Amino acid sequence: MSSPFLYTAGEMRPSHQLRLLGLLLFSLIPSQLCQICEVSRENCSYLNPLVNTMVNANYTKGIQSANILLTFRLVQIQNQRLEQQLTQQIQEDIKKREPEITSGELALAILALGACKNSSEVFIRDAHLVSKLGEKFKAEIENMETHSDNPLTNYYQLSLALLALCLSNGNHSITNVIPYFTPENKNYYFGGQFSVDTGAMAVLALTCVKRRIEKEEIEADIKDLNKTNIYITSLVNKILSAKNDGLFGNIFSTGESMQALFVSSNYYKNKRNCQETLHTVLHNIFQGAFRLPIAAAQILPALMGKTYLDVNKNCSCACSPDKFNISTDKPVPVTPTISPSNISVKYSVQINKIFNSTKVTVRKGSVFLDVMMAAQKQNKAAFCFEMEDSPWGPYITSVQNISANNNDRTYWQLLSNGQPLSQGAGSYVVKNGEYLEVRWSTY
Repeated sequence: MSSPFLYTAGEMRPSHQLRLLGLLLFSLIPSQLCQICEVSRENCSYLNPLVNTMVNANYTKGIQSANILLTFRLVQIQNQRLEQQLTQQIQEDIKKREPEITSGELALAILALGACKNSSEVFIRDAHLVSKLGEKFKAEIENMETHSDNPLTNYYQLSLALLALCLSNGNHSITNVIPYFTPENKNYYFGGQFSVDTGAMAVLALTCVKRRIEKEEIEADIKDLNKTNIYITSLVNKILSAKNDGLFGNIFSTGESMQALFVSSNYYKNKRNCQETLHTVLHNIFQGAFRLPIAAAQILPALMGKTYLDVNKNCSCACSPDKFNISTDKPVPVTPTISPSNISVKYSVQINKIFNSTKVTVRKGSVFLDVMMAAQKQNKAAFCFEMEDSPWGPYITSVQNISANNNDRTYWQLLSNGQPLSQGAGSYVVKNGEYLEVRWSTY
């Protein structure tokens, strides 16, 4: 999938920008750095691709756009038409589908609609969204008690729900659920590895709880506070242990990890740490890694010194709106003068020790999903699958009529040459000769 933004006339091409990175890095770090690592006012234009990705996307999925609206409000991107469109879509989606909306989806909608003290707070109150989130959160906990500690959704959504309840003064007994967030809980791990973005969201939620306990806004004793501090410290250490070339986990989990470190760690008091993160993230921006609006939305707040804990504040940013060069031009499709070349890949489905394999020919530039669809045409019985839309693109829910199940902690894992992928089926561009696999897995 091509990037939905165009470089405007006032911007340099990425290849030119990359040559300047070494010279610009120290100027990108604000002179008065506390615990954050943000792009300075003079260099806000380097974030134009992220902003344009969000501005120029087509939004039709209602509540799935909450991430984008939240970022727009947190970083004060001035686009009244789009903000109104997203707000209306989210509100209408909630009215139509509230019973089936997950805890994490509703939590994100509450954060987005209520961010930075705007008129949408009336809808949150009149629709009783916070109390409904409390009910969904309670159902998650009850499911854990009856299904071997497994929530209805996952720990990322559970942490997001706790964060929204904490920031919205939800009436669910927040301190009673703190023990569920012990860093040793199996739900922090996915495929045997610590899930960095899940840990980061838990740090944000627990930090909110900690601050409210310290302000005596939540009834709790010193044991609750000490336990919360221990959990935060342990989760932060796990995030830092996943550091690689300035990233935490991967490029897509780094934004929320940065937020977690801003509110709970002195990591970015070291300017070299900030320099390393900015270098790698900016390089990935220039390389077009953030083609999906949700990916741009999750990295942008941290680069502008914001966290989800700022939603109740009157928002302002170092990067004022006039610092961005927002393009509303749509990419112009280019008709190739010659037919694109084809590539060949091997594709297999693994269920326990049973393999079904085939060789598939697809056009160069195809994504993982194209390979799955081509294999399904060859042999529907062996390679049939189902998927559902998500903000991150198509999500594989079933293969050979075997469905992923949260209670059983099962899912369909995508791999390339035996290595798990950090991108989804609709984003990962396949290469000639690659060995692609969909594997029935547990986490």
